[in-house]
Amino acid sequence: MKHTLSVLVEDESGTLSRIAGLFARRGFNIDSLAVGPAENEKQSRITMVVEGDDQTLQQMTKQLDKLVSVLQVLDLTTLPAVERELMLLKVSAPAAQRTVILDLVKVFRAKVVDVADNALTLEVVGDPGKLVALEKLLTQYGILEIARTGKIALERASGVNTELLKASSSGGRLPA
Repeated sequence: MKHTLSVLVEDESGTLSRIAGLFARRGFNIDSLAVGPAENEKQSRITMVVEGDDQTLQQMTKQLDKLVSVLQVLDLTTLPAVERELMLLKVSAPAAQRTVILDLVKVFRAKVVDVADNALTLEVVGDPGKLVALEKLLTQYGILEIARTGKIALERASGVNTELLKASSSGGRLPA
């Protein structure tokens, strides 16, 4: 199972290396990794997606908590969370196909950030499923290049679990 971890750390040289090393020594592959400043200028937030069973991940979380520069570890996998990713995608777009591609881009609320004679570069932000869906649809036109940021996530302050709402067959209403 894939787990999304949010790790709040002190912004110090070598912190990311120690965390990545901890996972590597135990044979964990990090599927996605995003690091950036947190709400306090002396802190950073690391969002990582790793695969493993619940028991192994609990052990890894305890190991992370032992690192001096780690302030908080939160497994967002089962918590209500907002997840986003950014993807830049360069797609082949000759004049004959350009209108169809632009119509598709509108549906996904993607932005065209560069235009050339035979290509478009798109920027799309959303949950990882949205990015995969757009990529799959654009494959038929010829994807020239892709760059993705990796997932970033925060626990929802509202506590509303949108995954539960999506899975609900009640058409978006909360179960009774």
